[in-house]
Amino acid sequence: MTMIEPGDNKAYRFPVSVKGIVIRDRSVILLHNRRGEWELPGGKLELSETPEQCVAREIEEEVQLAVEPTDLVDAWVYTIVPGTHVVVLTYGCVETIEREPAVSPEHTQFRWVPLAEVDRLTMPAGYKESIRSWARRSKVAE
Repeated sequence: MTMIEPGDNKAYRFPVSVKGIVIRDRSVILLHNRRGEWELPGGKLELSETPEQCVAREIEEEVQLAVEPTDLVDAWVYTIVPGTHVVVLTYGCVETIEREPAVSPEHTQFRWVPLAEVDRLTMPAGYKESIRSWARRSKVAE
């Protein structure tokens, strides 16, 4: 008997990056990457974890904050450079313990950015929209 390969196995595949939106005192924590852009903390989803586990783990690793993801805010495809795409899932997160952040070697710096300043940053538009959406949904005044 011949096995037929499902058609979706021929589809183009994207890595999945799960990012978290953490707002404290009307500011969002952002990381500066080596491409010269600001981004939300988070990273690649591993096969052994849920997106929620991924974002909590990545935020702990990247900025040493303890968070609980509460809501999926957005999902979009980001073209990092031509030919390199990633599916981005953004989660609204709440801190379970308030700590002082520290940046990992993956990034050049972190910053608590006032929500009113986010639109002026060099940052993918999808992140900006996710931050605005989470600020509205969590009723954080801008």
